[in-house]
Amino acid sequence: MTPQHEGSGAAGLKRVLSWREGAGFTIAAVLGSGILVLPALTANLAGPGSLLAWAIMAILIVPLAWVLGRLAAAYPHAGGIAEFVRQAFGARLGRLTGLLYIATVPMGAPVAALIGAAYLGAAIGLPHAGVMAAAAAMLFLSILLNVLGVEFSGRTIVFVVIGISLILLLGVVTAIPHLRLANFSPWLPHGIWPVGKDVALLFWAFVGWEMLAHMTEEFKNPARDVMRAMFVAMVVVDLLYLSAAVATVGTHTYGPGRTANALADLVGLTLGRSGEILVGILGWLISYGTIHTYVAGFSRLVYAEARIGNLPRWLHQLHPRRRTPTRILWLHAVPWTIVMLWTYLSGVSLATLIAWPSAVFIVLYILAMASGFRLLDPLQERVLAAIGVLVSFGALLFLGWTMLYPGAVLLLGAIFWRRHSVMPAHGGPDDPSPCDQ
Repeated sequence: MTPQHEGSGAAGLKRVLSWREGAGFTIAAVLGSGILVLPALTANLAGPGSLLAWAIMAILIVPLAWVLGRLAAAYPHAGGIAEFVRQAFGARLGRLTGLLYIATVPMGAPVAALIGAAYLGAAIGLPHAGVMAAAAAMLFLSILLNVLGVEFSGRTIVFVVIGISLILLLGVVTAIPHLRLANFSPWLPHGIWPVGKDVALLFWAFVGWEMLAHMTEEFKNPARDVMRAMFVAMVVVDLLYLSAAVATVGTHTYGPGRTANALADLVGLTLGRSGEILVGILGWLISYGTIHTYVAGFSRLVYAEARIGNLPRWLHQLHPRRRTPTRILWLHAVPWTIVMLWTYLSGVSLATLIAWPSAVFIVLYILAMASGFRLLDPLQERVLAAIGVLVSFGALLFLGWTMLYPGAVLLLGAIFWRRHSVMPAHGGPDDPSPCDQ
């Protein structure tokens, strides 16, 4: 049963997006800051065998992305996975799913910003304080441009994605003369286990498909354009990621101390210092694309949760002309400021910051795939959803202690709402969320 699409009319979110903007948002969400460090980071762990992890994820991500696309087309709702879970399993689990998403906000965007700023810093010689300032500027800009409206935001992200693709193609093409067959041997220098750890780590590189779901209320024709956008994004992301991973291993531009500026090193093999500066500047823009999309998606999630009463109602208000959740957008600055200050003062590692939101996203994908298994009708799509559940559980085995983070979020959320049962239980499988009007 398709839910009512509350708030999507004249007084709600604007229906102005096409498949092009949808593909742009999705590619930017998936193919973002991870491409700057993960080819080198995975090679550090597993050597040339890391390519096996990339190939596995490129294949296994297809059912995940396909099921998310089909759910988004069938249930165009700003709540995204939280709404899918609500429709499949009821309001309580849907509410906790929304809370899990919100728990990724404090670390997810600052991680992307710090990666991009580190690239810029390495290219132009910024001190540590300068890198932090560049990251903070990226976060502020992402809020500002999203406040200006979804039409402006959509056009911006299309241009950012074109820039991302050109950067990666430049890096791969210029690396071809430097590829050496000897760099692919030994294939598994540290055994097979690090390949499994790489697969779990690569969830950070391949998450982002779900962000399209939060934008579906703003599509002109979600039933037609959502799957078209998802298919284009899958093809582009898989090709560019695999190309970058092969180039990194084949040129051996990885190793201790080289992860933070691996893409710059790759392009610098041929273009020298000018290539490193170019990649440093554009690396900042690559990370911006991811943050831009996540800010748009998370603001819609919080808006949708407030609309049905799971969060304070004052978060439900939209800008009277642009129809954007302006209050929510500016509120992003609060947790980001806290995390940025903590990072600056404590010196916590980037790998640690990546691991925490990655753990949450794996749990979210399990919930999304389980919802797809229950909600989608054709047998083929339920099979894809079942494969998606298995893939996500497989990655779960390699999380280690980071699994405590999503577990703690779910536990604390369940305890809080059990003791403070004041919020309405809208949006179960047979109880669509009430219209906003």
